[in-house]
Amino acid sequence: MVAIVDSGSTKSDWVILDDFKKVFLKTETIGFNPNFINRELITPEIQKNSNLMLVKNSITKVFFYGSGCGVEKNREIIEAEIKKVFGKAEIIVKEDLMAAAYAAYKGKPAIVCILGTGSNSCYFDGENLKIELPSLGFLIGDEGSGSAIGKQLVRRYFMKKLPADLHSEFEADYQLTIEDALKNMYHAPRPNAYLADFNKFVVERKDHPYFMNMVSEEMKSFFEYQVIPYQEAHDAEINFIGSIAYYYENILRAVAEELNLNVGHVVQKPIESLVDYHIKYIL
Repeated sequence: MVAIVDSGSTKSDWVILDDFKKVFLKTETIGFNPNFINRELITPEIQKNSNLMLVKNSITKVFFYGSGCGVEKNREIIEAEIKKVFGKAEIIVKEDLMAAAYAAYKGKPAIVCILGTGSNSCYFDGENLKIELPSLGFLIGDEGSGSAIGKQLVRRYFMKKLPADLHSEFEADYQLTIEDALKNMYHAPRPNAYLADFNKFVVERKDHPYFMNMVSEEMKSFFEYQVIPYQEAHDAEINFIGSIAYYYENILRAVAEELNLNVGHVVQKPIESLVDYHIKYIL
């Protein structure tokens, strides 16, 4: 059996293929971004999943694609922790951009972007992945992402910048204190996922003029920092992977049109396309 894993900062999608390349199992765990999760938590979190434990001795290969896995040290952490669970398997760890490129590939070169809890971009020609820009994380990067939009919302709430109706609704929904916010942002694990979770509030009101403008600003920032620097930006199709791109697709496309950029397709969850790519090209 083969496991294919697409891991973001918030959650991981797992698909187990049998020996005939047929889907045997689909399941989820939390996300395993080594930049935010303590490595000692990775193995126990996998072991909490009873479905994975039932097949752990039958897995011969694990393809793990994860956020935060763009550097060798983090890849080694993930490989070592997964190996503790799937002891008989070969573990292959690559960055999430590779999964996005595979999932978004439709036979022609394209700029591929991730817009989920975090954000990132690359250029994929079908064989080679070109990354012109670093991923700076949620503190000074991740433009347009769930954590960036969540950060804007929380900041504007406490600084009393939200319109009265949105301020009252946010206050009623969350009853958020500055003490709790700071604790979760600075002392709790996965602060980027904590901030991204506030998108539920924005998505439910995404047609509100204030939020349309706020999200548009974030999308413009994303294109400015993570797409336009590519020399292919105005010629290639720009494809998106991730829940934030999916939920705010109309705003995303409107901003791209303003900038004379061509957005192709938007995929909420890349795991299905990622599995198809492996069946067709890798396995």
